[in-house]
Amino acid sequence: MSDGQAYILGMKVDATSYAEASRLILDWSRLHASRYVCVATVNNVMESHDSVAFKQIMNRADMVTPDGMPLVWGLRFLGHRQASRVYGPDLTPIVLRMAADAQIPVGFYGSTPEVLARLKEVLLNWFPALQIVYEWSPPFRPLTPQEDCDAVEAINCSGARILFIGLNTPKQDYWMAEHRGRVQAVMLGVGAAFDFLAGTKVQAPRWMMRIGMEWLFRLVTEPRRLWKRYLKHNPRFVALFVGQLLGWKEFPR
Repeated sequence: MSDGQAYILGMKVDATSYAEASRLILDWSRLHASRYVCVATVNNVMESHDSVAFKQIMNRADMVTPDGMPLVWGLRFLGHRQASRVYGPDLTPIVLRMAADAQIPVGFYGSTPEVLARLKEVLLNWFPALQIVYEWSPPFRPLTPQEDCDAVEAINCSGARILFIGLNTPKQDYWMAEHRGRVQAVMLGVGAAFDFLAGTKVQAPRWMMRIGMEWLFRLVTEPRRLWKRYLKHNPRFVALFVGQLLGWKEFPR
C-alpha cells in the first residue's frame, strides 16, 4: 500500500505520499473497487484512542494518510524518515486532475448545497474535462434506512468511481466504513476540503502548516466549533505519544 505504516497510539497511519496515494486511488477506481481512504489528524488518533470501535474503522481502512504534521513527525520518530504530509485539500485537486485526464467520473457527498455549487464551479474552471456525475448535501441528521438506500442507489447509478466525502471526523470515517461494499466507488474522506477549495473557508498560511500550527489558525477562526477538539486532544496526544516512544505504555491495535 505504501512505503510502510506505523501505529500511533494503536492507530494505523501509512507513510505514503501524494504521488503514491493518488496513484492507488486511481488504480482502485479503474477496478470499480469499493474502498475507503481516511486522511488523519491528531483528532483521528485521539478519537481512536478513546473508542475501540473507531480504532477498528481506522485500522480497517484501505489507506490512512498523515493529514497533519504531528502524524508526519510521529511516523519519522517511528522510523519512517521519508514520511511526508498528505493533506486532504491538496490531495483532492491532485486526484481530480488525474481523474479528469483519465475520464473517471467523480462525485461529492457532504457540506451544504451552496458550498457544493461553488465547489463545482471552481473545479470545472480548473479541470474542464472533469466528469462530476453526482453531488448531494445530506441533511444534518441521521438518514433513515430508506434515505440511505436511496443515496447508495443514486451514487451507484451515477457511475461515480471516486466519491469525495466532505463531512467531519469521525462522522465521515464511520460513514465510509459502513458503506464499503455497498458504494461501488473509492470513498475519500477529505473533511473541510470542500469549503477550502470552494473558497468559503480560509486555509491557514503555508508556513503555519509546515510548523504544525495549523490547528491554532483553525481554532482562532472557528473557536466555538473546534475548541474542545484541540484543547482536549492535543495535550493528551503529546503526552501519550511520548509515553509510546519511551516504552512507558503499550497501545493495543
